[in-house]
Amino acid sequence: MAGIATSCLTVSSRSKFQTCWLEYGTHRARDIPRKLSNSREFGIRAEVNYVSGEEAKKLVAAEGYEILDVRDRTQYDRAHIKSCYHVPLFIENKDNDLGTIIKRTVHNNFSGLFFGLAFTKPNPEFVESVKNQFSPDSKLLLVCQEGLRSTAAANKLEQAGFQNVACITSGLQSVKPGTFDSEGSSELQNAGKGGLVTVQGKISAVLGTVLICAYLFITFFPEQAEKLFQLAPAS
Repeated sequence: MAGIATSCLTVSSRSKFQTCWLEYGTHRARDIPRKLSNSREFGIRAEVNYVSGEEAKKLVAAEGYEILDVRDRTQYDRAHIKSCYHVPLFIENKDNDLGTIIKRTVHNNFSGLFFGLAFTKPNPEFVESVKNQFSPDSKLLLVCQEGLRSTAAANKLEQAGFQNVACITSGLQSVKPGTFDSEGSSELQNAGKGGLVTVQGKISAVLGTVLICAYLFITFFPEQAEKLFQLAPAS
């Protein structure tokens, strides 16, 4: 007798760092004389874990998570966590078609000049590069500067079968100084800063100091200040 039967079992478990769902279903297709046809579906889905800087440190120290930095080469060179792995989600765009040349020129004269941001494009070999260094059951802590790229990278790795992935909420810019040992020319929190904005504060401080000194000189030594003004060439 022909018939259709369906059964489904769902198991949910939650721990401090990760939530996962295990779904198992069996579907029995229509009976065919002398032949029984069965199809089964089996799926596992892991949820990316978002943690603070302190929690991330505990994951590395106590649970054996490996740190994977997904920032571009420029920010990585400015500062990175010691002994971390580096696979950039975005790489420098060196394409020479007309459209890219125009975009790169505009970028370098604005975002690149003022903020030190590299002109990049998605890394087509990101997932494959990670697979070459880690197995799908590896415990990975993904880090970037603001938390956006690590989230995108985590989603890609989850789709590729990685089950133990964590990210630092808001990225390295939110990590307190001293949380991780770092290498580079700047602090982890400031690795995203570059270009003219990095010297703007220094210039403002120098100008402010000069103005304060001039004000104090005029206030406490008015006669000497007046003589200096008289020596200045007339416009």
